[in-house]
Amino acid sequence: MPDSGPTVVLVHGAFADAGSWAGVTERLLAADVPVQAIVNPLRGVDHDAAYVGSFIKQIDGPVLAVGHSYGGAAITNGVPQTDNVVGLVYVAAFAPEEDEVLGDIPAASKESLLGSALVQWKYPSEGGGEPSVELTIDVDQFHDVFTHDLSAEKTALYGHSQRPVAAAAFAEKSGHPAWKDLPSWAAVATADKAIGADQVMMMAERAGATITEIDASHVVMISQPDAVTEVILTARKSVS
Repeated sequence: MPDSGPTVVLVHGAFADAGSWAGVTERLLAADVPVQAIVNPLRGVDHDAAYVGSFIKQIDGPVLAVGHSYGGAAITNGVPQTDNVVGLVYVAAFAPEEDEVLGDIPAASKESLLGSALVQWKYPSEGGGEPSVELTIDVDQFHDVFTHDLSAEKTALYGHSQRPVAAAAFAEKSGHPAWKDLPSWAAVATADKAIGADQVMMMAERAGATITEIDASHVVMISQPDAVTEVILTARKSVS
C-alpha cells in the first residue's frame, strides 16, 4: 500500500546544505516515508521563508516541516504562508518568536561559541549597489563550534564546503511563528555550541514542543541520524 502520511520536508540551516540531511533522508526512504531535502537559499529570513513556503505549497497532500538550525527560522516563517503543513520538527533549531532577531539568540547563550568564530565575506548586491555581507564559520574553529562529535576528516569536509549565509538573516525581525498554530517537536542537542543548547531548549519549551534531548553537537542529524529520524517518525505518526 502507498504511504498516505505526510511528506517530510527537510530544511537545512546556515553553513550547510541539503546533504547534511543525507543520513536522515536515507533512513526515511528505507522506512518508505516520502521525503524531500530542499535547498534553503540562506539569503535572509523573509526571502528564505517565501522560498520554503512556495516549495511546500507545491507538494500534494499534507507536509511535516523539519528545520535544522537556521532552517527552523525558515519553517517558522514560511509555514504560515502554506495551508498543507500539519506539524513542525525543530532539530537543534531556531524557533523564533514574533519580532525576535536571530542574532540576539546565540548572543544571549552562555554556551554558544558562534559569535567570535564568524568570518565576513562580500557578495554582489542586486541592482549593482554596495556589496552585501555574508558569513561563514572560521575553518579552524569549525570543529569546536559546529561538529565536535564528528571525526577530524568529516569536520574538514563540512568546514571546507560551507554555504555562506547572508548577514541579513541574523538581523531581520521574525514574523508570526508557525509553532503558535501547529503541534511541534524538538530534538535538542545538549552539547550545541552554535546556537547554544540553553537557548535551543528555551525556544523549544516556549513553543510548547514535545522535546527529545540528544547528547550531540549542533549537527545532531549527522552524528545521531537514528535518534533524529525517530523524532521525525514519532511526530509524523502523531499527525497522520
